[in-house]
Parts: sequence; structure tokens; C-alpha cells
Amino acid sequence: MTDDTKPTSAPTGPGTTQETGPVGGEGNTRAGFVALIGEPNAGKSTLLNRMVGSKVSIVTHKVQTTRARIRGIAMQDRAQIVFVDTPGLFRPRRRLDRAMIAAAWGGAADADLIVLLVEAHRGMTEGTKAIIDTMRDRIPQGQKVALAINKIDRVKAEVLLALSQKLNEAFPFAETFMISAEKGYGVDKLREWLAGELPEGPWFYPEDQIADLPMRMIAAEITREKLTLRLHEELPYQLTVETEKWEDRKDGSTRIDQLVYVARDGHKGIVLGNKGETIKSVGQAARVDLMEFLGRPVHLFLQVKVRPNWLEEPERYSEMGLEFKDGN
Repeated sequence: MTDDTKPTSAPTGPGTTQETGPVGGEGNTRAGFVALIGEPNAGKSTLLNRMVGSKVSIVTHKVQTTRARIRGIAMQDRAQIVFVDTPGLFRPRRRLDRAMIAAAWGGAADADLIVLLVEAHRGMTEGTKAIIDTMRDRIPQGQKVALAINKIDRVKAEVLLALSQKLNEAFPFAETFMISAEKGYGVDKLREWLAGELPEGPWFYPEDQIADLPMRMIAAEITREKLTLRLHEELPYQLTVETEKWEDRKDGSTRIDQLVYVARDGHKGIVLGNKGETIKSVGQAARVDLMEFLGRPVHLFLQVKVRPNWLEEPERYSEMGLEFKDGN
């Protein structure tokens, strides 16, 4: 599922029923959607991966690496928490930016609960103020929003307490959590609180399913992460990756063919590198992650293509799970 629509019933299959949720155990089940919002690089992807216990959202040192609304699924007691990892909220400049912002606020408005992540060492930035102001207008009345102050290991306790007070004076947060998504501090308490606040109802997905994003898109995101890490400042956002072919072979391995789209001929040379060294290194790193994620051998083949107007093509946005937005 990559659109805005929530499932209306739980999938049938081993361990589930449509009327009553999972079979076995005692007590009512809970299920719902939790949106993670915040400025770019606030740690949303890291928190999602920590909550789920598996890598479903790419994490780099670059800001704004999340494009599609990747959903990760975490289990806590009898609750199923479906996380919506939204793009970082920032000031849009291009069509792609506008599509990502629309996805972020759409995901927040549709969710049962919202978690606003704020970096402890950055404090109450202008970006955070703008997000809080927008929440007052865009978040439905009565929807609970939790505050998670992230990267708490970077500041002293008195700074944390002052920041918490300032943020809670700016918005009526339901709860405040001090966490380190990278190290895991406080994450369990946040997950337990979220589980307890979700509405009662059947689970949306089988218990062993960690993400509802198609495997082809997750594979593309993994390769894009490696490209972003390798290229640093050279091509931060002027490329995209699509999984062209996916073949599960009889020997238990998987062949994945991917296309890397760049906007200019010069970009192609940067991605390929001297004698193909860069793309080869990226492919090797992506293959390792893919094998770990899929739990089987992976044969990964990458091809770089120049597509000057890919940022203006609706099909590219559909591949990323975004809506093609017109206007300035």
C-alpha cells in the first residue's frame, strides 16, 4: 500500500481473522497509524528503524533523504504500530519538494497518533516553530501529538529540561519523551506509550510483515542510500533509483536489475566513477544490505541512464509513492 488509504480490515492468513484480529492469546488487540514528523535529519528514519528492528528507511548524513511515505510495522504486546515515516518538513522549492511536503502533512493528518521529533542540540529552531504553527492549522482537533526530544546524549540535563518546557509551552503535547534513536535510549517507553494509545481493533498486517512498501521500492531505496553516502555533495538529490526487474530464482537467490536515473551527462560520469569504480562500490554495498534484508543471496545489476526531465515526470513520482504536484 503506497497511497493514502488505510486498510479497512486485517488481511486473512495464518494467525489472523478479519473480524477478531489475531488468533490466540488473551486480551483485545490494538492497531493504528503513527506519523513521525520533524525537520530534515531530525532522526525520523533512525527512530523508525529502531522501533521496527529492521532497516526499512534509508539513513544518511544528508538531509531530506526520505521521499516516499515508508511504513514500518512494530509489534508491542497486543498492539500493532504502523509507522508512517514522512519526509522532513522544510521550505519547498521544486516540484519534488512540494510533493514530499504534501506527503508529510497528508500522512500526519491521516494518522491516529503523531510524534514530533526535535533535535536536542539544535533546540527550538525556526523550522520547528514553523512545524508547530502548521500543526495548529493542519492537525485534526483532538489528535494526540507526542514530543520526542532526540539525540539527548549531546546536551546536558538542564538544557533538556529547559527545551522541554519551552516546547510544551508552544504546543499542548500529550506526552514528552527524551530519547536517542541511534543508541536506543527511551525508545521502548515511547513505543509502549504509542501501543497503549492506539484504538482497539484487528491488526492490519500479518505479524511477521515489517513494511507494506513493495520490496522493489525498498531495494531501490537501499541502493539510493549507498549512492547518497558515496557521492556526498556532488549529486545530493539529482538522481533516483528504480527497480526494473526482480527475479526469485529456483536456487533460492534473487536477481535484481535497477536503473539509476540522472539529469545530465556529466552526472552519469560521476555516478560511474573512474573505470566504473564508484557504481561498482555502490552495488557491492547495496547487495550486502539487500542480502541481509531479504535473508538470501542477491545478484544486483545497476545501469545508469541520463533522463534530463525525470524531476518533471509523473511516472517517477508514482515509483516513489508520491503525488505529482502542479503549480509553483
